[in-house]
Amino acid sequence: MNDLLRVENLNIQYDSPRGKVNAVKNISFTIKKGEIFGLVGESGCGKSTTAFGISRLLRPPAQIAGGSIILDGTELTNLTDQEFDKIRWSKISIILQSAMNNLNPVIKIQDQLIDAILAHKKMAVKDAVNHAKYLLNLVDISEERLNSFPHELSGGMRQRIVIAMALALKPDLIIMDEPTTALDVVVQNGIIKKILTLQKEFGFSILFITHDLPLMLEICDRVGVMYAGELVEVMKREELLQGARHPYTKGLLQSFPPLKGKKTRLKGIPGHPPDLINPPKGCNFHPRCPHMMPHCKLHEPEILGDEKGLVACHLYEGEGDTLEQISATSEGN
Repeated sequence: MNDLLRVENLNIQYDSPRGKVNAVKNISFTIKKGEIFGLVGESGCGKSTTAFGISRLLRPPAQIAGGSIILDGTELTNLTDQEFDKIRWSKISIILQSAMNNLNPVIKIQDQLIDAILAHKKMAVKDAVNHAKYLLNLVDISEERLNSFPHELSGGMRQRIVIAMALALKPDLIIMDEPTTALDVVVQNGIIKKILTLQKEFGFSILFITHDLPLMLEICDRVGVMYAGELVEVMKREELLQGARHPYTKGLLQSFPPLKGKKTRLKGIPGHPPDLINPPKGCNFHPRCPHMMPHCKLHEPEILGDEKGLVACHLYEGEGDTLEQISATSEGN
């Protein structure tokens, strides 16, 4: 089996005064060793909640209500906090949204890097300092910047330092949650190129989360599309570029201007995402879907798979295997 991460039927809920919010509902996906897998969708669709669930960063009132998260053969949901700390940074690390603002403003870069290293690996302080220098060199930052405070660095430099911290113990999986947020397009391009260079050099897998579908199609091997807490489509990048199947994915693609070819009128997606406390009956997307059928209002679509990928839409019923059938076939091989 070449899967590094396997997420199966993951459910994450938030308690609220109005009731339980099903922020993530029965999502399943895998990430192979050395693969860049993307999660994309509108704000509030459950992307970051999924990332927090995998990395054990959920805080009350959020909780994992069911499902399985298996990293390199280890079931993460069964681990105690102390057991998970042993694989944090060494097996899995995360780069949070607006990462360049997550550095402590009153502590020098060297101390922050050393604290992160020594918290998860026993080594002499001198060796930790040398390792911090090595990490800065990895992301093309001078060692002299170890004595700088975060406010003395540009946004792009701070972002690269956070990437260096995530690489400190050479983890197998790095979760990148909107890693280029608040950066201009030139700096963003440099950050993405550096991430891809490091990924090729060290071979780690990436769970890349963003709402920017064109950016995702530039770097990811496969893309998962989330809507209202559910995974509605998973396709290889090449297949998705040739044509999405789910109406929501098509709407996302039509919301961005093409970089090449003729000018096209942007259409966008009408309406708003549903209330997750009181979602519509049937398919969550049917109030906004241009292909809505009476059947869509009554029955929730099952996610089906074929050689092109996975899709949860009544338009494709009878054209693929269920997740259970796909899983059984995979285990048999």
